[in-house]
Amino acid sequence: MKLNLMKLLNLALLIWISTGFFNLKAQPMQELTPMIGAEIFIEPGQTPELIDSWFKTMKEHGMSICRIRMFETYMHKPDGSWDYTLFDHAYKAGEKYGIKVWGNLFPATDFTDVGGFKFPRSEEHLNAIAVYIKNLVSHFKQFKSHYGWVLINEPGSGKLPDEEFTKKMYREWLAKNGQQGINASGYNVFPFNEERFLADYNVWFLQWLKDEVYKYDPGSHLHVNNHAIFQNVAEYNFPQWRNILTSLGGSAHASWHFGYFNRSQYTVAMSANCEIIKSGAGNIPWLMTEIQGGNNTYSGFNALCPTKEEISQWLWTVIGSGGKGGIFWSLNPRASGFEAGEWAMVDFKNQPSDRLTAAGNVAKVLNNNALLFARATAMESDIHILYTRESLWVEKKLQTGGPHLEGRDTGGVMKSALSWFEALGEMGIQSNLKEIGEFDFGKTSYKGTTIILSHQISIPSAYRQPLEAFVSKGGKLIVDGLTAYYDENAHCTMQTGFPFEKLFGAGISEFKLEGNLFDVKLNTPSVSLPGHCWRGYMTLSGATPMGFIGKEAIAARNKYGEGEVVWIPSLVGLAGRIQGYKNLQAFLGQELSNTLAAVPLRFKTPQKQMLMKLLKSDNAVISVIINKNKEAANLELTMNKKLTPSLLYSSASTKAITPVLKVGPEETMVIKWQ
Repeated sequence: MKLNLMKLLNLALLIWISTGFFNLKAQPMQELTPMIGAEIFIEPGQTPELIDSWFKTMKEHGMSICRIRMFETYMHKPDGSWDYTLFDHAYKAGEKYGIKVWGNLFPATDFTDVGGFKFPRSEEHLNAIAVYIKNLVSHFKQFKSHYGWVLINEPGSGKLPDEEFTKKMYREWLAKNGQQGINASGYNVFPFNEERFLADYNVWFLQWLKDEVYKYDPGSHLHVNNHAIFQNVAEYNFPQWRNILTSLGGSAHASWHFGYFNRSQYTVAMSANCEIIKSGAGNIPWLMTEIQGGNNTYSGFNALCPTKEEISQWLWTVIGSGGKGGIFWSLNPRASGFEAGEWAMVDFKNQPSDRLTAAGNVAKVLNNNALLFARATAMESDIHILYTRESLWVEKKLQTGGPHLEGRDTGGVMKSALSWFEALGEMGIQSNLKEIGEFDFGKTSYKGTTIILSHQISIPSAYRQPLEAFVSKGGKLIVDGLTAYYDENAHCTMQTGFPFEKLFGAGISEFKLEGNLFDVKLNTPSVSLPGHCWRGYMTLSGATPMGFIGKEAIAARNKYGEGEVVWIPSLVGLAGRIQGYKNLQAFLGQELSNTLAAVPLRFKTPQKQMLMKLLKSDNAVISVIINKNKEAANLELTMNKKLTPSLLYSSASTKAITPVLKVGPEETMVIKWQ
């Protein structure tokens, strides 16, 4: 029997991938099966045999990549000489067991420094980093296990460092880029110079590090892992990072980074984290560089030990979002200092934990279906939840304290965007979450595309025309809260000429604080949504009212070109996060009916504390379904065409697929549909 050429090529590629006879360093990451790995923490006192055992353990659990902090203080001796022996043991063990190593730059720092350098402290420090890179890179690039370099561990400082070098760079930047605190109309405004400089400063330093590494290892794989994404994202200019990096990553530690969520929402947090990184990565691959692998005792903001179910959930969420893998922090615990004895996936007897076994089970499925997952890409619903970094800057700048209300506290802007993301997730819809500058406003048509701007209090004036063009070309824009209350300089344009009145077909007469929760009753569609904090009262200039308080409109719909804007100037997304999403999901079901009909798979009805991620691989669809409830869920799916399922993975005892899926409590289920 003859096989056609394509089948022969696919068979050859499958054998090539699954047997491991290829060079990870040479092969583009986009073509790789997602890689599972862990950080191996190297420190003095470890023996070559102990280090070897960790790489052997990784191999036994299907892991193919690790990251190592390359501590200068453990190789650069007081007399100026360099002794790489300790780390040589690790790279040699990587060669022995077929594990690729990402070396994480970690110039000399204090023993108590957990996170490492973010920026140079002085000219002398910058020169010292250059010397470190020269010696480190020149030595370790020789190993076959060498995969590339992580330029900075967790860039993102939250504020300008109070250090000599930064102050000098800021003065130079101000001379070229600084804005005055007066706008074109003569109003005093906030220039946000420090915030804009910090974003540029990160770009400059990453480029400098790349240039130094490439002096000695040109063309090597360069990576970086941002952190605390929901708080620090305004500091990251990802489109510019793409020109520097080979791949983008992130740290997503539940204990450190998921403070906006409770534990039952940690999978949603991971999902949102992934979507922000995926959007930031753009045309380069991405993966989750640090995932919490074990117990944290004194470190972290919230002490916990991940369950084996959570390990599976987090890994499959990354993969289902289109990530090329996940690396756990860490395989082994460090023995001394901050974090001693914490975070590890092996126990104190150097035996695998149930968490490591769970990660190995995921790796086994990936390796057994190597070609399927190598070709998989995230499926898009064409629903885009956008945030603006200026909203995060303004929100933080204007804080004065007072009684706690989610909408006016720091975090209200991001939580509002996350609320719509979570509501759609419970409908089985995978939406995008991205900074407004990462959205493609250059298409000729946006029919079937939706943008959601939820309580994005600052919309830069430069986006007036792009948003108008988006709607006029058939796009749908859904707006809630105090979106566009300010411009990019915290100037309240609603009283000095609202720039979006033409697009929205309305303006605001005033916002009134109503309290924590109140009703927002709409007539078209007929639904009552919970609102939070403020209610906006509208003056219509072409829009059709959707609801009233007395004679004053509180929501409106405006046809604009081939598209439309739905504007509800109350925080209905964040209110749903507080009270529950049932009514918001009913609203979304009606407003997005055409878009939802085009999604190949979704939940027939919203499922609280559940989510689904979809991948496309050739003619197959892969669904990742996660149930965070404490009870089993009987799940019915809606399909836009007939698909035949086969079970790839279950973290529970599921063995077969039935028309109504029974997904157990905390279960992750992965299904191929064809």
